Amino acid sequence: MSALRLHELSFEIVPLDARLLLCSTPAGFPSPAADDMEEPIDLGTWLIEQPAASYVMRVDGHSMIGAGINDGDLIVVSRAKKPRAGHVVVALVHGDRTLKRLKRAGDRLWLIAEAEGYDAIIVDENVEIWGVVVGLARRY
Repeated sequence: MSALRLHELSFEIVPLDARLLLCSTPAGFPSPAADDMEEPIDLGTWLIEQPAASYVMRVDGHSMIGAGINDGDLIVVSRAKKPRAGHVVVALVHGDRTLKRLKRAGDRLWLIAEAEGYDAIIVDENVEIWGVVVGLARRY
């Protein structure tokens, strides 16, 4: 199982205004840059829609690399969003936190890693879906 370390952040100190370019940036071929600037964006507010029900956690492990979630990334987890099949969730399995994708197979729910070498975990009385991942932050 991949462990998660919980980082408590005071959402009053999270806001950080950064300038936002009005144009999008193509990920394919280069295009001429535009000098049109939009209003500043508060990254904390943009990532965290419901601060009272949200947590920021640092990922520790490699079980979700297939979903683009890497070791060391910060994830925003909402306890207000209802978990559904297909969501990436934080779950408590026998009291230990893990990060997996919630999948339905027949009439059962499973926690599935998105990397080789990790067993699927059936959602039963020993599993609590703790929250849904709603954001991701990464430094290069």
